[in-house]
Amino acid sequence: MDKKEDKPLRHGYTTGSCATAATKAALTALILREQQTESEIVLPIGERVTFTIVSCELNGDAAKAEVIKDGGDDPDATHGASIFSEVKWHDGEGVILDGGIGVGRVTKPGLPVAVGEAAINPVPRRMIHEAVEEVLRSFELEGRGVSVVISVPEGERIALKTLNGRLGILGGISILGTRGTVVPFSTAAYKASVAQAINVAAVSGCDHLVLSTGGRTEKFGMELYPDLPEEAFIEMGDFIGFSLKMARNKQIRKVTLVGMMGKFSKVAQGVMMVHSKSAPVDFGFLAEIAEYAAVPEGLVEEIRGANTASQVGDMMQERGIDAFFERMSELCCYHSKKEAGGLLIVETVIISMKAHLLGRAEQ
Repeated sequence: MDKKEDKPLRHGYTTGSCATAATKAALTALILREQQTESEIVLPIGERVTFTIVSCELNGDAAKAEVIKDGGDDPDATHGASIFSEVKWHDGEGVILDGGIGVGRVTKPGLPVAVGEAAINPVPRRMIHEAVEEVLRSFELEGRGVSVVISVPEGERIALKTLNGRLGILGGISILGTRGTVVPFSTAAYKASVAQAINVAAVSGCDHLVLSTGGRTEKFGMELYPDLPEEAFIEMGDFIGFSLKMARNKQIRKVTLVGMMGKFSKVAQGVMMVHSKSAPVDFGFLAEIAEYAAVPEGLVEEIRGANTASQVGDMMQERGIDAFFERMSELCCYHSKKEAGGLLIVETVIISMKAHLLGRAEQ
């Protein structure tokens, strides 16, 4: 085995943890009138972690500190981003927290943050408040009012790689995190985005969602249902089962699944997490579908020896064997409906790499 595979994957830290560490450093600098080089915070999971402060500035009655987001061995769109916190005193009591440049603002209901507020999620908000209170206690300054503004200079550009625009979070990224750490390949952040998108759609009154596995399949879905609102179209990625259950929980009436041969050949088997590392394509299963569709035996054997599911799709498409795709679509509907407890109308749409419709069914 490759020695690299034996090496434990390195955890990273959430944007919420970075913003908290920067806030603690900035407030400490403001009180001591000294630049800070590191900042220790307590994560929601109870660990104490020290962050490097890459810049710290004092400017009159304000202090500003910077932390570089480290995604560990599972870097996401925010990996390497500079996260700043600027703190000032204010005349009242308590913490006033807001987002500055590059931190998105919520414009649609259905998210854990109210419309009009900065997209700083509840756990990071609590972490920042607790860090401020900890610093004030340590210097016997309880009761002082502190204003905190989190900013991410590259946030608006980074947000283009996220689902924020679809969620109605405009102008930048969200400050996220529940554990404080990013667990490599946990995919928790993406699942959370999908869950939020489904909630926004439900709150917006959508009763029919089009769930796609990626950008090309979403575009096809939009062309298929041009009258549906933007909120109805959600990129679920590999999380078929998770997305179906979320839709069921939000009492969505109908779900249209749009995907390609590779991922949907797995759904047709009842596999609901379709990442290539989680579930390889089963060519024996595809051969069984071909036999059901009365494909000649020689061609069935070709399917067993195929390299990719897309190649199998091309073989069937070139020969006009529509029954193959019809059967696969029906099986996808059956297993998806079963996953959702039978409480959804499920439509399956399978397309080719060139965005041609291969199969379509509804149950």
